[in-house]
Amino acid sequence: MSVTTCQLQHITSLEQFYDEIQRQLHLPAHFGRNLDALYDCLSADVTGPFEVIWRDTEESRQQLGPDLYATLLEILQSVAVERGDVTLDIHH
Repeated sequence: MSVTTCQLQHITSLEQFYDEIQRQLHLPAHFGRNLDALYDCLSADVTGPFEVIWRDTEESRQQLGPDLYATLLEILQSVAVERGDVTLDIHH
């Protein structure tokens, strides 16, 4: 079984984050582009296994703001724990 990889780099806005996640993980058309929908789609609608590689996270944290960055990271971590077939590779 092949692993789908989502590579995030130089993320400077929430819209860009959604664009990349949606494009690379093939989120469904009904993805609502909000934090709740992100969690729902990643936890139930994306066929696994998949990995998310996020590089330059310090830049992203500065551009997104520490609260939004922490929320996005928490969503990704929660999905990884819940599913068991999701791998996170976070580069600070």
